[in-house]
Amino acid sequence: MAVLETRELKRHYGKILAVDGVNITTNDGEMVAVLGPSGSGKSTLMRMVAGLEEPTSGDILLDGRSVVGIHPKHRNVAMVFQSFALYPHMSVRDNIRFPLVSRKVPEDEQRRKLEWVTGILEIEDLLDRRPTRLSGGQSQKVALARALVRDPELFVFDEPLSSLDAQIRSQARGELRALHDRTQITTLYVTHDQLEALGLADRIAVINQGALQQVGTPRELYNDPANLFVAGFVGDPPMNLLNLGEAMLGARPEDFVPEDESSGDAAISVDVEIEQIEFLGAEWLAYGLVRAGIPEVDSHPPRVILRFRQIEEPRFVAGETRRFVVPKSRARYFDARSGERVMPPEVAVA
Repeated sequence: MAVLETRELKRHYGKILAVDGVNITTNDGEMVAVLGPSGSGKSTLMRMVAGLEEPTSGDILLDGRSVVGIHPKHRNVAMVFQSFALYPHMSVRDNIRFPLVSRKVPEDEQRRKLEWVTGILEIEDLLDRRPTRLSGGQSQKVALARALVRDPELFVFDEPLSSLDAQIRSQARGELRALHDRTQITTLYVTHDQLEALGLADRIAVINQGALQQVGTPRELYNDPANLFVAGFVGDPPMNLLNLGEAMLGARPEDFVPEDESSGDAAISVDVEIEQIEFLGAEWLAYGLVRAGIPEVDSHPPRVILRFRQIEEPRFVAGETRRFVVPKSRARYFDARSGERVMPPEVAVA
């Protein structure tokens, strides 16, 4: 286990600033997800931590020791890639043992570690197979086993579940989290999938255009986004944003309450023309246009998505206009120019 720290980490490619002064510090044994869209710089950050690229400036520390300039094989950082990168001409057994063989680990210790890791991941019956005879989920487990036998100080995952189908991916998330809880190895998990980040990580570092936007627990990012980017990127569906002029009001889809069910103390009341209703099993989603209740600052009425977690169908239909209320406790405000989080208008004025 180890504490990973990046200090003002930057990476330039000519005039392109891929990573721009990122500061992240993990706790010992923590899983931190680096979340961002494609091209945000998250993979470049991961490659610098693993030693596959050198930073233009800044520092990377493991347990207080700078690892900049140290060859990847001497960093004791284990990587699991999106493609799993298994050797097709080797058996599963030899794939897992390969890091130990290359380090000339004694055979008795190789056997002990092989038994330990295959027992944890429950892949003892796969040892004589070749990678071409494995399913996606089995390949992922073998890649994890190969990384785990190294006794790494730090795990770095590069979108390891993105090539799996949806059902296997959901199961694999749970297995990854269980593996982390058992081994307590500090983990940096790079992904563009917010559901993976929210479901797996102890904390999430959101990155965009090379810059760190916010670091916090999944609940903190969902309930208290630091800016408009985090508000729009974290959450499925994303936070609704309504332009009030100098400020933007943000509210999650589940924060819109029908006026006749509201208990008062509203931040805003809006008339929504319902365009479409979707049934998704455990919830309903309603898509609509805001027709009244906010300043007419945009040329087109804003669209909102409303979520209702209930068994019965909502008491309105497509084509109907209904009034909805956002409670003050659930409203979030952002500066319309900078996009940064601000206090509610009545508090900011006081």
